[in-house]
Amino acid sequence: MKDFKDLAQMRRSHRKFTDEEIDAEDLKLILRAALMSPTSKGQRAWQFVVVEDKLDIEKLADAKDLGSQFLKGAPVAIVVLGDPMQNDCWVEDGSIAAISMQYQAEDLGLGTCWIQMRGRGLADGTTADTVIRGILDIPENLNCLCVLAVGHWTDERKPQAEDRLKWENVHLNKF
Repeated sequence: MKDFKDLAQMRRSHRKFTDEEIDAEDLKLILRAALMSPTSKGQRAWQFVVVEDKLDIEKLADAKDLGSQFLKGAPVAIVVLGDPMQNDCWVEDGSIAAISMQYQAEDLGLGTCWIQMRGRGLADGTTADTVIRGILDIPENLNCLCVLAVGHWTDERKPQAEDRLKWENVHLNKF
């Protein structure tokens, strides 16, 4: 097990994956991390759709015009959803759950990449939400924050470089 400081340095976005399936126990641990993540007022109001069907993953990759085509190569997609009418912090809660899943996946030796879907869509004006709802039969009250691509990575990534940290963006007591 890595120390968290090492895990944070090692976690990078991966966009190229092998065809190897994700072990069911590993997938359960990734989802467990999401379900244990902190939420506003303890609501735990997020929803997750795990997609392993290759055709559906390919359709999800086409839910927006740019930045999602690499999803087609991932063996698993995890769709992070929330209900804005139930929870005014659905974006924050979903974001915490998503990064919790990413760190858990990294700890298991798996790669992930966040694909932003909220506020995105197609050139014809169709929202990513509309496309994703149609693919996965998601109720109208839920919105998609992101899709996580998960898999065994093939693109070697170097750890975050300490000398590139922007410490000048940290302010003590006052700006």
